[in-house]
Amino acid sequence: MKLHFLGANQQVTGSRYLLDLGDTRIMIDCGLFQEREFRNRNWETSPVPPASIDCMLLTHAHLDHSGLIPRLVRNGFNGPIHATAASVELADIIMSDSAKIQEEDAKFKRKRHEREKRKGPHPIEPLYLAEHVDEAMTLFKPAAYNEPVTVADGVTVTFHDAGHILGSAMLEVQLKRDDTERTIVFSGDIGQRDKPIIRDPSLLERADYVIMESTYGDRDHGEHRDVEDQLCNEINAAVDAGGNIIIPTFAVERAQELIYHIARLVQEDRIPNLLTFLDSPMAVNVTDVFSRHRDNIDEEARAIVDSGESLLRFPGLKLVRSTSESKAINRIKGSCIIMAGSGMCTAGRIKHHLVSNISRPESTIVFVGFQAHGTLGREILNQPREVRIHGQHRPVRARIAQIHGFSAHADRSGLLRWIGHFQKPVRKVFLTHGEEDAASNIAEAMREDLRLDVSIPEYQSTHDLV
Repeated sequence: MKLHFLGANQQVTGSRYLLDLGDTRIMIDCGLFQEREFRNRNWETSPVPPASIDCMLLTHAHLDHSGLIPRLVRNGFNGPIHATAASVELADIIMSDSAKIQEEDAKFKRKRHEREKRKGPHPIEPLYLAEHVDEAMTLFKPAAYNEPVTVADGVTVTFHDAGHILGSAMLEVQLKRDDTERTIVFSGDIGQRDKPIIRDPSLLERADYVIMESTYGDRDHGEHRDVEDQLCNEINAAVDAGGNIIIPTFAVERAQELIYHIARLVQEDRIPNLLTFLDSPMAVNVTDVFSRHRDNIDEEARAIVDSGESLLRFPGLKLVRSTSESKAINRIKGSCIIMAGSGMCTAGRIKHHLVSNISRPESTIVFVGFQAHGTLGREILNQPREVRIHGQHRPVRARIAQIHGFSAHADRSGLLRWIGHFQKPVRKVFLTHGEEDAASNIAEAMREDLRLDVSIPEYQSTHDLV
């Protein structure tokens, strides 16, 4: 048995693994690389011939876990894709949005390159089209939590709630080959405990091998109530200055959690009832998915819904779908809150709102999620004198703020709590989905405090599972 590491190795995005059992090949996740320095990998020929892959397991629908599936299908993959029912719905929304953005970006770049008479490193065309998303969606097989699914001869997988986003899962893969039995756990992205709306992450007890995320392996988040206080302070400060609050927003979970917190702040009269725009057709569609999967939300959220109150609505909230509505936002006088994707500012409508606000000292850009190295979000977070957006350099004069506690990822303490719950010592832990410093930091703690054998695999490395 061999495990190939094909993404999110010593960096955060592009999650992809291949479990090669000799007679069966199983891919786990197939995500888009989003950091600028690694985006070339999206265009590279798949390191594994797509047609040779028998099936795929998807931990969750985020773009850095699902975003290359249509390209794999375009190039010959035709096996079943197993995911939770909520992930199937969300993957359709997210991949369709990605295809649309790629077409729009390709059109925009083509005009700009023609005007500037320049040539980029790749063809100015989308990685895949809407038709490839449609084809991929015919391959999805919905699975329930906590019920083993046979995906190949001698291979079963059980989906456990990861508490990261709606439908997210940890994968418990059980293998039987001749006289050998092994359990391999893929953590996916592990969520925080006690977060609103989403249930707490599952705790597992047994595995021979664990492939574990390490995004926040070098730091802890603040208290949840402190998160709401910080959001309140940033909104009120921007209102006092006469500017807008721009929040780069991940469409799944983050947008819904922000709506939840802003609604609470409005209801408690801690902030003015501002016009608040969720400027993301994808996030609007995702919000609708939440209402169809009440069994996936936590008890507190279900109690709100059962009481007849709206969980994800409040006066002043405007759900924006059309491009014309989005453009009109920047003509509004006075302060407003603008939530738009993408969460790392790599594409989408957020770039247009940044163009209108990043050089305004009265406006505030609030980051509420992890900003991977090499993304525009991380660049802005470092507060340079100027940044390049849509081919032009823009002075950075807006206030830049970050609130860590909103993260959908477990922090260092949460990760150690999760891996420390395994009762039988695992043979090896592979740390992925984290920048090198974060992975190295928590690896040291796991070796010293938990006496675990920990590896931080390199991109395209292969490891034998004995």
